[in-house]
Amino acid sequence: MQLPSRIGDLASSPVVFRSPLNPILTPAQVPYGPALVFNAGVCKFNGKYVMVFRNDYGNADTHVLEPHHTTDLGVAFSDDGIYWDVRPEPCLKLHDEEIVRVYDPRLTVLDGRCYMCFAVDTLHGIRGGIAVTDDFVDFEILSMSGPDNRNMVLFPERVGGKFVRLERPFTVYSRGGKDRFDTWISDSPDLRYWGNSKLLLAVEQVPFANDKIGPAAPPVRTEHGWLTLFHAVDIDASRGKNGWEDSWKKRYTAGIMLLDLERPDRIIGMSREPLLAPEASYEVSGGFRDHVIFPGGMILEDSGEVKMYYGAADAVECLATAHVDDLVRLCLDGAVR
Repeated sequence: MQLPSRIGDLASSPVVFRSPLNPILTPAQVPYGPALVFNAGVCKFNGKYVMVFRNDYGNADTHVLEPHHTTDLGVAFSDDGIYWDVRPEPCLKLHDEEIVRVYDPRLTVLDGRCYMCFAVDTLHGIRGGIAVTDDFVDFEILSMSGPDNRNMVLFPERVGGKFVRLERPFTVYSRGGKDRFDTWISDSPDLRYWGNSKLLLAVEQVPFANDKIGPAAPPVRTEHGWLTLFHAVDIDASRGKNGWEDSWKKRYTAGIMLLDLERPDRIIGMSREPLLAPEASYEVSGGFRDHVIFPGGMILEDSGEVKMYYGAADAVECLATAHVDDLVRLCLDGAVR
Protein backbone atom coordinates (compact mmCIF):
# COMPACT_ATOMS: atom_id res chain seq x y z
CA MET A 1 0.00 0.00 0.00
CA GLN A 2 1.28 3.47 -0.93
CA LEU A 3 1.42 5.65 2.17
CA PRO A 4 0.62 9.37 1.96
CA SER A 5 3.67 11.61 1.55
CA ARG A 6 2.24 14.18 3.96
CA ILE A 7 -0.24 13.80 6.80
CA GLY A 8 -1.01 17.46 7.52
CA ASP A 9 -2.13 19.09 10.75
CA LEU A 10 -3.04 16.87 13.71
CA ALA A 11 -4.71 17.68 17.02
CA SER A 12 -5.09 15.91 20.35
CA SER A 13 -8.40 14.37 21.34
CA PRO A 14 -10.61 16.63 23.48
CA VAL A 15 -11.02 13.83 26.04
CA VAL A 16 -7.36 14.15 27.10
CA PHE A 17 -6.07 16.76 29.54
CA ARG A 18 -2.44 17.68 29.98
CA SER A 19 -1.27 18.23 33.53
CA PRO A 20 -0.93 21.95 34.35
CA LEU A 21 2.30 20.97 36.13
CA ASN A 22 3.97 19.65 32.97
CA PRO A 23 6.75 18.80 32.59
CA ILE A 24 6.57 16.67 35.73
CA LEU A 25 10.23 15.59 35.47
CA THR A 26 13.07 17.61 33.96
CA PRO A 27 16.87 17.28 33.95
CA ALA A 28 17.04 19.99 36.64
CA GLN A 29 15.33 17.61 39.08
CA VAL A 30 17.89 14.84 38.57
CA PRO A 31 20.93 15.26 40.86
CA TYR A 32 23.52 13.62 38.62
CA GLY A 33 23.18 16.06 35.74
CA PRO A 34 21.71 14.55 32.56
CA ALA A 35 20.95 16.86 29.65
CA LEU A 36 17.72 15.04 28.75
CA VAL A 37 15.23 13.03 30.83
CA PHE A 38 12.42 11.31 28.93
CA ASN A 39 10.67 8.14 27.68
CA ALA A 40 9.95 6.76 31.16
CA GLY A 41 8.17 3.61 32.21
CA VAL A 42 5.74 4.14 35.10
CA CYS A 43 3.77 1.75 37.33
CA LYS A 44 2.30 1.39 40.80
CA PHE A 45 4.31 -1.04 42.89
CA ASN A 46 4.22 -1.79 46.63
CA GLY A 47 2.09 1.26 47.40
CA LYS A 48 4.19 3.76 45.42
CA TYR A 49 4.23 5.16 41.94
CA VAL A 50 7.55 4.22 40.33
CA MET A 51 9.16 5.90 37.34
CA VAL A 52 12.21 4.54 35.55
CA PHE A 53 13.42 7.14 33.07
CA ARG A 54 16.03 7.54 30.38
CA ASN A 55 19.03 9.82 30.94
CA ASP A 56 21.04 11.23 28.05
CA TYR A 57 24.10 13.28 28.97
CA GLY A 58 25.69 16.30 27.36
CA ASN A 59 25.48 20.09 27.27
CA ALA A 60 21.94 21.43 26.94
CA ASP A 61 23.25 24.95 26.30
CA THR A 62 25.41 24.02 23.31
CA HIS A 63 23.08 21.20 22.21
CA VAL A 64 25.93 18.71 22.16
CA LEU A 65 25.30 15.22 23.54
CA GLU A 66 27.97 12.94 24.91
CA PRO A 67 28.56 9.54 23.23
CA HIS A 68 25.74 7.02 23.35
CA HIS A 69 27.51 4.86 25.90
CA THR A 70 26.74 7.44 28.58
CA THR A 71 22.99 6.84 28.37
CA ASP A 72 21.54 5.10 31.44
CA LEU A 73 18.33 4.71 33.48
CA GLY A 74 17.26 6.58 36.61
CA VAL A 75 14.47 5.90 39.07
CA ALA A 76 12.04 8.07 41.03
CA PHE A 77 9.19 7.40 43.46
CA SER A 78 5.97 9.26 44.17
CA ASP A 79 2.95 9.13 46.46
CA ASP A 80 0.59 10.72 43.94
CA GLY A 81 2.10 10.10 40.51
CA ILE A 82 2.75 13.83 40.03
CA TYR A 83 5.53 14.94 42.39
CA TRP A 84 8.65 12.77 42.21
CA ASP A 85 11.53 11.93 44.53
CA VAL A 86 14.51 11.07 42.34
CA ARG A 87 17.08 8.65 43.68
CA PRO A 88 20.61 10.11 43.90
CA GLU A 89 22.18 7.87 41.26
CA PRO A 90 21.12 5.88 38.18
CA CYS A 91 19.54 2.48 38.77
CA LEU A 92 20.82 0.67 35.67
CA LYS A 93 23.81 1.09 33.37
CA LEU A 94 24.67 -1.40 30.65
CA HIS A 95 27.89 -0.88 28.73
CA ASP A 96 30.63 -3.33 27.83
CA GLU A 97 32.62 -4.47 24.80
CA GLU A 98 29.35 -5.36 23.00
CA ILE A 99 26.57 -3.29 24.61
CA VAL A 100 26.59 0.41 23.74
CA ARG A 101 23.69 1.68 25.86
CA VAL A 102 20.37 0.90 27.54
CA TYR A 103 17.30 3.12 27.17
CA ASP A 104 13.49 3.49 26.88
CA PRO A 105 12.27 1.37 29.84
CA ARG A 106 8.69 0.05 30.22
CA LEU A 107 7.37 -1.25 33.56
CA THR A 108 4.77 -3.98 34.14
CA VAL A 109 3.72 -5.41 37.49
CA LEU A 110 2.99 -9.09 37.04
CA ASP A 111 2.50 -11.74 39.74
CA GLY A 112 3.66 -9.30 42.42
CA ARG A 113 7.00 -8.46 40.81
CA CYS A 114 8.06 -5.57 38.58
CA TYR A 115 9.26 -6.46 35.09
CA MET A 116 11.08 -3.99 32.91
CA CYS A 117 11.35 -4.10 29.16
CA PHE A 118 14.15 -1.98 27.71
CA ALA A 119 16.06 -1.29 24.51
CA VAL A 120 19.75 -2.02 24.07
CA ASP A 121 22.03 -0.76 21.32
CA THR A 122 24.84 -3.20 20.61
CA LEU A 123 27.69 -3.27 18.12
CA HIS A 124 25.74 -5.86 16.14
CA GLY A 125 22.18 -4.61 16.25
CA ILE A 126 19.38 -3.25 18.42
CA ARG A 127 17.92 -5.69 20.93
CA GLY A 128 15.03 -5.72 23.36
CA GLY A 129 15.49 -7.00 26.89
CA ILE A 130 13.30 -8.07 29.79
CA ALA A 131 14.48 -7.80 33.39
CA VAL A 132 12.81 -8.27 36.78
CA THR A 133 13.40 -6.38 40.01
CA ASP A 134 11.88 -6.11 43.44
CA ASP A 135 13.80 -3.05 44.66
CA PHE A 136 15.00 -1.12 41.54
CA VAL A 137 18.55 -1.69 42.69
CA ASP A 138 19.16 -5.24 41.54
CA PHE A 139 17.87 -6.33 38.13
CA GLU A 140 17.89 -9.88 36.79
CA ILE A 141 17.92 -9.93 33.00
CA LEU A 142 15.64 -12.73 31.83
CA SER A 143 15.85 -12.46 28.07
CA MET A 144 17.38 -10.51 25.20
CA SER A 145 15.90 -10.61 21.72
CA GLY A 146 17.84 -11.10 18.55
CA PRO A 147 18.41 -8.00 16.42
CA ASP A 148 16.68 -5.91 15.33
CA ASN A 149 13.76 -5.57 17.75
CA ARG A 150 12.72 -3.19 20.53
CA ASN A 151 9.81 -1.13 22.00
CA MET A 152 8.69 -4.22 23.87
CA VAL A 153 5.89 -4.06 26.44
CA LEU A 154 4.49 -6.84 28.61
CA PHE A 155 0.85 -7.47 29.37
CA PRO A 156 0.19 -7.35 33.15
CA GLU A 157 -1.15 -10.90 33.33
CA ARG A 158 -0.96 -14.18 31.47
CA VAL A 159 -3.42 -14.76 28.64
CA GLY A 160 -4.33 -18.37 27.98
CA GLY A 161 -1.60 -19.42 30.40
CA LYS A 162 1.14 -17.59 28.49
CA PHE A 163 2.99 -14.31 28.89
CA VAL A 164 2.30 -11.86 26.09
CA ARG A 165 4.26 -8.90 24.75
CA LEU A 166 3.97 -6.31 22.00
CA GLU A 167 7.10 -5.45 20.04
CA ARG A 168 8.41 -3.60 17.00
CA PRO A 169 10.88 -5.42 14.77
CA PHE A 170 13.06 -3.29 12.46
CA THR A 171 12.30 -4.81 9.09
CA VAL A 172 14.57 -2.52 7.06
CA TYR A 173 16.15 -4.78 4.46
CA SER A 174 12.93 -6.55 3.54
CA ARG A 175 10.93 -3.31 3.39
CA GLY A 176 13.01 -1.53 0.77
CA GLY A 177 15.52 0.02 3.15
CA LYS A 178 12.99 2.45 4.65
CA ASP A 179 11.11 2.89 7.91
CA ARG A 180 8.06 0.67 7.66
CA PHE A 181 7.94 -0.62 11.21
CA ASP A 182 4.78 -2.26 12.52
CA THR A 183 3.49 -3.62 15.84
CA TRP A 184 3.76 -7.36 16.41
CA ILE A 185 2.59 -9.64 19.22
CA SER A 186 4.38 -12.69 20.65
CA ASP A 187 3.94 -15.03 23.59
CA SER A 188 6.12 -17.04 25.94
CA PRO A 189 5.76 -19.86 28.47
CA ASP A 190 8.42 -18.40 30.78
CA LEU A 191 9.38 -14.82 29.77
CA ARG A 192 12.65 -16.17 28.36
CA TYR A 193 11.72 -17.87 25.09
CA TRP A 194 9.37 -16.04 22.74
CA GLY A 195 7.48 -17.17 19.67
CA ASN A 196 4.11 -17.49 17.93
CA SER A 197 4.83 -14.02 16.59
CA LYS A 198 2.09 -12.32 14.61
CA LEU A 199 1.52 -8.95 13.00
CA LEU A 200 -0.94 -6.97 15.12
CA LEU A 201 -1.11 -3.48 13.62
CA ALA A 202 0.52 -2.23 10.42
CA VAL A 203 1.54 1.34 9.72
CA GLU A 204 -0.84 1.55 6.76
CA GLN A 205 -3.77 0.88 9.10
CA VAL A 206 -3.11 4.09 11.05
CA PRO A 207 -4.45 7.19 9.27
CA PHE A 208 -2.08 9.54 11.09
CA ALA A 209 1.14 7.63 10.30
CA ASN A 210 3.16 7.31 7.13
CA ASP A 211 6.52 6.18 8.50
CA LYS A 212 6.28 3.72 11.40
CA ILE A 213 4.30 2.70 14.47
CA GLY A 214 5.07 0.71 17.59
CA PRO A 215 4.06 -0.14 21.15
CA ALA A 216 3.99 2.58 23.78
CA ALA A 217 2.82 1.93 27.36
CA PRO A 218 2.00 -1.59 28.57
CA PRO A 219 -1.73 -2.37 28.13
CA VAL A 220 -4.22 -2.09 30.98
CA ARG A 221 -7.24 -4.35 31.50
CA THR A 222 -10.75 -2.92 31.20
CA GLU A 223 -14.04 -4.74 31.07
CA HIS A 224 -14.18 -4.03 27.34
CA GLY A 225 -10.67 -5.21 26.47
CA TRP A 226 -6.98 -4.37 26.79
CA LEU A 227 -6.63 -0.59 26.48
CA THR A 228 -3.41 -0.11 24.54
CA LEU A 229 -1.42 2.98 23.60
CA PHE A 230 0.88 3.03 20.59
CA HIS A 231 3.20 5.58 19.02
CA ALA A 232 2.72 6.69 15.44
CA VAL A 233 5.23 8.54 13.28
CA ASP A 234 4.72 10.65 10.19
CA ILE A 235 7.48 12.18 8.11
CA ASP A 236 7.34 15.32 6.01
CA ALA A 237 10.28 16.32 3.80
CA SER A 238 9.35 20.00 4.09
CA ARG A 239 10.02 20.16 7.83
CA GLY A 240 13.15 21.95 8.95
CA LYS A 241 15.43 21.86 11.97
CA ASN A 242 12.92 21.17 14.79
CA GLY A 243 15.41 20.56 17.58
CA TRP A 244 19.10 20.21 18.23
CA GLU A 245 19.85 18.35 15.01
CA ASP A 246 20.36 20.02 11.64
CA SER A 247 17.27 18.31 10.28
CA TRP A 248 14.34 16.58 12.00
CA LYS A 249 11.45 15.80 9.68
CA LYS A 250 9.44 13.38 11.82
CA ARG A 251 6.51 13.91 14.18
CA TYR A 252 5.54 11.43 16.91
CA THR A 253 1.96 11.14 18.13
CA ALA A 254 0.12 8.77 20.44
CA GLY A 255 -2.73 6.52 19.33
CA ILE A 256 -5.02 4.21 21.25
CA MET A 257 -6.64 0.86 20.49
CA LEU A 258 -8.58 -1.86 22.30
CA LEU A 259 -7.55 -5.52 22.14
CA ASP A 260 -9.66 -8.58 22.92
CA LEU A 261 -9.13 -9.83 26.48
CA GLU A 262 -8.88 -13.49 25.50
CA ARG A 263 -7.40 -12.94 22.03
CA PRO A 264 -5.08 -9.93 22.34
CA ASP A 265 -3.96 -10.53 18.76
CA ARG A 266 -7.41 -9.26 17.71
CA ILE A 267 -8.07 -5.52 17.58
CA ILE A 268 -11.60 -4.66 18.74
CA GLY A 269 -11.32 -0.99 17.82
CA MET A 270 -8.90 1.89 17.30
CA SER A 271 -9.31 5.64 17.31
CA ARG A 272 -8.94 6.96 13.78
CA GLU A 273 -7.45 10.19 15.13
CA PRO A 274 -4.42 10.64 17.41
CA LEU A 275 -5.02 10.63 21.14
CA LEU A 276 -2.14 13.06 21.73
CA ALA A 277 -0.44 15.21 19.12
CA PRO A 278 2.38 17.69 19.82
CA GLU A 279 0.81 21.05 20.69
CA ALA A 280 2.11 22.31 24.04
CA SER A 281 5.22 24.49 24.13
CA TYR A 282 7.33 21.77 25.79
CA GLU A 283 6.32 19.35 23.02
CA VAL A 284 7.00 21.55 19.98
CA SER A 285 10.04 23.64 20.92
CA GLY A 286 13.25 23.64 22.91
CA GLY A 287 13.76 19.89 22.92
CA PHE A 288 16.33 17.57 21.42
CA ARG A 289 13.76 16.56 18.79
CA ASP A 290 10.68 18.75 18.70
CA HIS A 291 7.17 17.59 17.83
CA VAL A 292 7.61 14.31 19.68
CA ILE A 293 5.18 12.59 22.07
CA PHE A 294 6.23 9.13 23.22
CA PRO A 295 4.06 7.41 25.89
CA GLY A 296 5.72 4.85 28.13
CA GLY A 297 3.38 4.44 31.10
CA MET A 298 -0.37 4.12 31.65
CA ILE A 299 -2.09 3.62 35.00
CA LEU A 300 -5.82 3.01 35.47
CA GLU A 301 -6.91 4.39 38.84
CA ASP A 302 -9.86 3.07 40.85
CA SER A 303 -11.70 6.32 40.07
CA GLY A 304 -11.61 5.56 36.36
CA GLU A 305 -8.95 8.17 35.70
CA VAL A 306 -6.18 7.03 33.37
CA LYS A 307 -2.75 8.56 33.91
CA MET A 308 -0.63 8.54 30.76
CA TYR A 309 3.07 9.38 31.05
CA TYR A 310 5.00 10.46 27.99
CA GLY A 311 8.31 11.85 26.88
CA ALA A 312 8.01 15.27 25.22
CA ALA A 313 10.42 16.56 22.57
CA ASP A 314 12.93 13.87 23.65
CA ALA A 315 13.79 16.14 26.57
CA VAL A 316 11.33 15.97 29.51
CA GLU A 317 8.68 13.71 31.00
CA CYS A 318 5.01 14.74 31.07
CA LEU A 319 1.57 13.57 32.21
CA ALA A 320 -1.85 13.58 30.58
CA THR A 321 -5.11 12.19 31.95
CA ALA A 322 -8.47 10.99 30.64
CA HIS A 323 -11.40 8.92 31.88
CA VAL A 324 -11.26 5.27 30.93
CA ASP A 325 -14.81 5.34 29.53
CA ASP A 326 -13.87 8.12 27.11
CA LEU A 327 -10.80 6.24 25.93
CA VAL A 328 -12.76 3.04 25.37
CA ARG A 329 -15.40 4.99 23.48
CA LEU A 330 -12.77 6.47 21.16
CA CYS A 331 -11.62 2.94 20.31
CA LEU A 332 -15.11 1.53 19.79
CA ASP A 333 -16.19 4.52 17.68
CA GLY A 334 -13.24 3.78 15.42
CA ALA A 335 -14.03 0.09 15.02
CA VAL A 336 -14.65 -1.24 11.53
CA ARG A 337 -18.14 -2.72 11.56
